Amino acid sequence: MPAAMLPHICVLVLWGACTTEAAAVAEGSHLRWEPHCQQPLPNQAPITAVLPPRLDGLWISTGCEVRPGPEFLARSYTFYPNRFFRAYQFYYRDPFCREPAHSLLIKGKVRLRRASWITQGATEADYQLHKVGIVFHDRHALLNIARHLNQTQAGRACAWQLPPARAWLPGALYELLSARAEQDCTAALGFTMHELSLVRMQRHLQRQPRAGPHLVEELYLGDIHTDPTERHHYRPTGYQQPLQSALHHTRPCLACSLVARSDEHHPPVLPPQAALPLRLGGRWVSPACEVRPAVLFLTRLFTFHGHSRSWEGHYRHFSDPACQQPTFTVSAAGHYTGGRPSTKVRGGTELVFQVTQARVTPMDHVITAMLNLSEPSSCGGPGAWSLGTERDVTATNGCLPLGIRLPHMEYELFKMEQDPLGQSLLFIGQRPTDGSSPDTPEKRPTSYQAPLVLCDGLVQDSPGSLGHRPLSGGVPCPQKAPLPFLLLILGLAFLKQL
Repeated sequence: MPAAMLPHICVLVLWGACTTEAAAVAEGSHLRWEPHCQQPLPNQAPITAVLPPRLDGLWISTGCEVRPGPEFLARSYTFYPNRFFRAYQFYYRDPFCREPAHSLLIKGKVRLRRASWITQGATEADYQLHKVGIVFHDRHALLNIARHLNQTQAGRACAWQLPPARAWLPGALYELLSARAEQDCTAALGFTMHELSLVRMQRHLQRQPRAGPHLVEELYLGDIHTDPTERHHYRPTGYQQPLQSALHHTRPCLACSLVARSDEHHPPVLPPQAALPLRLGGRWVSPACEVRPAVLFLTRLFTFHGHSRSWEGHYRHFSDPACQQPTFTVSAAGHYTGGRPSTKVRGGTELVFQVTQARVTPMDHVITAMLNLSEPSSCGGPGAWSLGTERDVTATNGCLPLGIRLPHMEYELFKMEQDPLGQSLLFIGQRPTDGSSPDTPEKRPTSYQAPLVLCDGLVQDSPGSLGHRPLSGGVPCPQKAPLPFLLLILGLAFLKQL
């Protein structure tokens, strides 16, 4: 890590303020954090949760989604006032959703129940599936599904219901589940709709340069387990990337009308998207409060120094889905290596991150009391913890009460994209649902977390010095470059396994 003055950190909180949490001074291997200021961000607006959720209408993907596996798909879900729903899931061979493989037609009924006692701000729901049908868009997709079914005894019985490749008919619908016929091959295929068991709806106004505010409605459904073998039993405690209302979605949205007009026989072919090289230099912030499995609410900020391949980071955790009640903050630093294209997840880049330093700040009385009850040698050494006071936990090799272990290695997956407004987005690998850490190459993620937004960019003017200037697509932030940010693997992943 460069022994130079590091400017101020900014964390993007839910209501759109870019909060400078601290400044860092690097002195050898020591980080010193100092409080600073706030600065509002333009083009952000308050987010309102709709309770209970109002599901009626058409909800669509706004781009190509990546699920663990990897699986590339787009979704289109219609909910009716009588509680019935019809859902389309379109699966692709490529990460840009331009090469359709097969489509699923799902019909059933969903009933909202009560506010979740596990995931604050969510609503629990029950659902029933009445029909699941599959349409293959080429013979290769049919062979892949048949090969998957033939791996288990239950699946082999279902594979017989699919036609031989030579008898496949384009556009033919083959039933995987039928309530009337009392057949169900969805489990053998590894398919569930447990995402419907956890629901959250939000609204906000999108500010537009030459027009009035535009209403955007988002529907968050339950997360998908990162281990495909666990999906049938798993009940969500976090969310996927949201669907948006077909009537009230972000603008511009090149994919929205294509997805909204599609059906199982006519999957959308999304607009071509240029692959962006991975350029990490700069500050990247959460555009909103994030929700992780096991009831974690947080905001993230990363700053990467490309010339030294070092990073510093800041995770701020909260007890509420609006990210207004902080519980603790973890700040960390280290280096990263690698940068080769992923052979498993097209469009992704494989990196290896090392976490060598960490600091913890308790922000509520419960966390403070817990840390004070821990063994002195397990978290920060001798001395009492106090509310709002940061302590270095590097010398004790982390903080066992919070599950932080140092030094630590993580095998990561990154990619960069640009949204229709030209804003730069950074996707970092999804944390394992079971709370473990991707600390071996075999556990490297195959999907992504919610994207971070570029908040100004850092460029190297000369060896050993950092110049600062905004990069295209950046979000304005404090004029001083904020503290480099962690690829801190926190979630329950970082909490349980670092």
